[in-house]
Amino acid sequence: MSSALADRSDTKKLAGLLAPYFTVVNYGRRGRGPGGNNAGYTVRHEIDDIAALIEHAGGAASVFGSSAGAVLALRAAAAGLNIQRLALYEPPFAVAPGDFGPPQDFARHIDALIAEDRRGEAVKAFMTKAQGMPSFMVGSMRLMPGVRSNLKAMAHTLPYDIAVMGDTQQGSPLAAEMWAPATAPTPVMTGSKSPDSFRRAARAVTEVLPDADHHALQSLNHGAVVTAPKKLAPKLIEFFQG
Repeated sequence: MSSALADRSDTKKLAGLLAPYFTVVNYGRRGRGPGGNNAGYTVRHEIDDIAALIEHAGGAASVFGSSAGAVLALRAAAAGLNIQRLALYEPPFAVAPGDFGPPQDFARHIDALIAEDRRGEAVKAFMTKAQGMPSFMVGSMRLMPGVRSNLKAMAHTLPYDIAVMGDTQQGSPLAAEMWAPATAPTPVMTGSKSPDSFRRAARAVTEVLPDADHHALQSLNHGAVVTAPKKLAPKLIEFFQG
């Protein structure tokens, strides 16, 4: 499952590396691409989408998610979907004081920008205030053909990822009762080049899930799904094959 401001194109290479070993569904998240968003968005709606895909695929599945997509996958497992194995890469929880998270009223600010059709500003605000990307890096994307336009095209989905994250980025411990129903075996992976807050978040997830452990992967950063799928795929193949 892809992260914020990402669609199936971001996970296409990883899906291709897994395809020789498994039946792979490269899930197009709600509102991104031809699937549309006719029923409006709630996190429950998207979990229902995932449930329908699992049923169509045979009734059970192994699931991988990255960043906000990892949190969505975890929510789906905690909601009781038949997820037999769950792999997470850097769920962006903020679990300790000082860990990076968006400011108060951030959701309202993003909603206002999108309502005013200021999509580029919404993307920049999300990248800098919710993802911690330096402003100069966001600005440099204007020089990359197609990148800025693709991001703007997905700007309306930013509130969806904010809803998926909920209140989990306020520097507080995770609520065990919310996540503990996710009983599938779960490796929580982090990259050695990512900020320490991702490792704190990963360890916090392992403390609230009944069958989870933390795996630190060398030389990877938060964008590993896109930038290093060949390094991530062997870990997923080994785990999903059991």
